[in-house]
Amino acid sequence: MKKYKVDKIRNLILLGHGGCGKTMFAEAMLYSAKAIDRFGKVDDGNTTMDHDPEEIKRKISIATALAPLEYRDHKINLLDAPGFFDFVGEVKGAIRAADIACIVTCAVSGLEVGTDKSWSYAVEQNLPKVVFVNKMDRENANFDKVITDLRAKFGNSVIPIQIPIGAAEKFQGIVDVLKNKAYFIENNKVVEKDVPADLQAKVEEYRLMLTETVAETDDALLNKYLEGEVISDAELLSGTRTAVITGKLTPVLAGSALKLAGVTSFLDALIDYFPSPADRGEIIGTNEGEKRLPSESEPFSALIFKTMADPFVGKLTLFRVFSGTIKSDSQVYNSTRGVNERIGQLFIIKGKVQEPVSELSAGDLGAVAKLTDAFTGDTLCDKEKQIVYPGIDFPHAKLSLAVEPKAKGDEEKIGTGLARLMEEDPTFKVEKNTITHELVASGMGDLHIEVIISKLHKKFGVDVVLKEPKISYKETIKGTVKIEGKHKKQSGGRGQYGHVWLELNPLHNGNNFEFEDKIFGGAVPKNYIPAVEKGVRETMEKGVLAGYPVVNVKVTLFDGSYHSVDSSEMAFKIAASMAFKKGFMMAKPILLEPIMHVEVKVPEEFMGDVIGDLNKKRGKILGMEPDGNNQIVKALAPQSELAKYAIDLRSMTQGRADFEMYFDHYEEVPGHLADAIIAEAKKHMVEDEE
Repeated sequence: MKKYKVDKIRNLILLGHGGCGKTMFAEAMLYSAKAIDRFGKVDDGNTTMDHDPEEIKRKISIATALAPLEYRDHKINLLDAPGFFDFVGEVKGAIRAADIACIVTCAVSGLEVGTDKSWSYAVEQNLPKVVFVNKMDRENANFDKVITDLRAKFGNSVIPIQIPIGAAEKFQGIVDVLKNKAYFIENNKVVEKDVPADLQAKVEEYRLMLTETVAETDDALLNKYLEGEVISDAELLSGTRTAVITGKLTPVLAGSALKLAGVTSFLDALIDYFPSPADRGEIIGTNEGEKRLPSESEPFSALIFKTMADPFVGKLTLFRVFSGTIKSDSQVYNSTRGVNERIGQLFIIKGKVQEPVSELSAGDLGAVAKLTDAFTGDTLCDKEKQIVYPGIDFPHAKLSLAVEPKAKGDEEKIGTGLARLMEEDPTFKVEKNTITHELVASGMGDLHIEVIISKLHKKFGVDVVLKEPKISYKETIKGTVKIEGKHKKQSGGRGQYGHVWLELNPLHNGNNFEFEDKIFGGAVPKNYIPAVEKGVRETMEKGVLAGYPVVNVKVTLFDGSYHSVDSSEMAFKIAASMAFKKGFMMAKPILLEPIMHVEVKVPEEFMGDVIGDLNKKRGKILGMEPDGNNQIVKALAPQSELAKYAIDLRSMTQGRADFEMYFDHYEEVPGHLADAIIAEAKKHMVEDEE
C-alpha cells in the first residue's frame, strides 16, 4: 500500500447497537474497494474484522478491528468497534484514533440504546457524524420512520443526503439527493439512472433542508439564499462539506451491506464531504503551551489507542500518528511514562494480518510489536520536542467475580495470563482481596468476564471457575470489658506460663487498633510485652466472631504475672490471644459490612424503578441532580446487595442507565442478617479445617 498525504486520509470509526451490521458494512466497503478479494459474512465466520475465535463463535464483535482500503486515490482506515455494552472500553480507545464517526442503524430495529450511546461518544470527542441506515433489504425496513426518529431524538441537523429506492424485497438502490441521481443495483452492478418520479418530491424536500442548513454556514450563501437566488450544485457540495466538518449537519445515507448496495456511494460521500486529519486543526497537549498541527513537517507525535496480545508477534501496540513521521528501526520517547521506546518493524493492520511498512506519517494508523513500557493511552513523541496528549478515559469495571483454578498448581499460570489480558483491555482488572484472599476479576459485565476467561483458556491453557466474590466483612465491639488470660502448662521439664489482664474498648478515632502498656511494678516483664501485642494482633487478623479481621479496638495491658523459669514470649502470646478471644465475645461483638457510594445516571422514565430497587437493596438515597436528559441518583448501599447490580440495572433500564460505584465506609450489619453470615462463615471454617 502506497504512502498517502495527510489530506488524502480518512479515519472512520463504525459505531452502533450490537447487531446493526457494522462488521458486514466494513466488509462490504473493503470488498467494494477491492481491498479484499472475497466477501465474507459474519454468519459464516470469515469476515476480515471479526477474526478472533470468540467473535467467530459468538457472531459478535468483541474487540475493535482495523483495516485500510484505497479508493479514489485516498486511504480510508476503518475502525470497526463492538456494539455490545460490555466492550465499551474498545470503543473509548478506538474513537480517539478517528476523525469521523459513522453510526450504523438498522432499518428494521430503528433507534436503539446503542444508537443513543454511539451518538454521545461521538459528541464527547467532537467528531463529525454520519448515519448509515443499513439492512434496507430486510422485511419491515422503514427508512422514513428511522429518519423521523433520528430527527426527533438528535435534532434537525440530521438530514438524508441519500434515500433508498424501495424497501425489503422491493429495495433496488439509492438516490443521491445532492447529485440528483439514482443508482440501481442490477445483476450485482451499480447502474446510474434518473430519479424515479415517485421519489422526486422527497428528493426536493430533503434538498431544500440541505440548502437551508448549508446556507447558514456561510454569510455569502445565506444572503444569496435569503434573496431568493439559486445556490449552485458546486456551492451546495462545498457547503455540505463545511457543514459536516463544523458539526452543523449530520448526513444520513442508506443501503444494504449484505447486498453491497449504497456502499460505493457511502465511500464517495466520505471522500467528498468528510474531514481528513488535516481538517482537524491543531492538537493540544496537556503540557503547557505544547500543540501540534496534523502535518508531516511537524515533530513526531502519536497516541496509543489499543494494545493487542498477538500469538505470533507478542504484544502489539496500535497508534494514531498525529504529527510528523515515524520510521521502522528507530527510537521514540514515551512522554507519558518518561522512557525511551525502541521501535522495530512498523505495520499496517488489516484485520488479523500485519503488513510491514517502512514509515507512517501524520494522520495514519499503524502498529509496532514488543514495546516494553508502552500502554494504551500513552503518548509517543520526539524526545527533543516533547508533548503529552490527554489519556483515554476508560469506564470503571461494573461487575466482579472471584476466580478459582480448576486444577491445583495453576495459580501462577492464571496470574500471568490474566496480567497479559489486563494489558490488552484497560476495562478489565484483577486484584487479590487482602481480606478474603480471593483473586477477583472485574469487568464491564458478565459477557465481558466470560470472554476474558475463555481467552485465558485458549491462549494460556488454564481453566478456572467463576464465583460470586466473598464480601469483605469486618468485626468489632460496642462494649468494654476487662478479661484475664492465663496459659499454664506443665508436662515434665520446663513448663509454660503466661498470665495477662487486658481491657478491650471500642475505638472511635479512625484508628483500627491501639495497644497501651499500663504495667506497673514489673507484673509482666518488659521483654514479654511485645509478645502480648503480637498475640492480640494475630488473633485480630483471623477474627473471633466469624473469622473476619477485627478493627476499631483498643487493647490495654494493665496487669498479669510471670514465672522466672517457665515464662516465655510464646506463653504470653498464647495468653494474650486467649484473653482477647474471650473478652471480644463478652464486649458486644458486631459484624461490619462495606457500604458503597453509588451514582446512577438514568433517564427520567426509569428513575422510579431505580430508586425503588435501591431501597429494596437496603440503600439510602442521598439525593438527585439533573444531567441533561438524565438524572443522577446518589445513594449508599451495602456491597452485598450490589454484587450483580450491573446486570440488574441493565435489565431494569433496557441498558440505558449507567453507574459508578466506590467504597464509602463500614457499617454494622443488621442483627438478623449478621446471624446468617456468621453461621455460614463458621461452616466454611469447619470445612476448611477438615
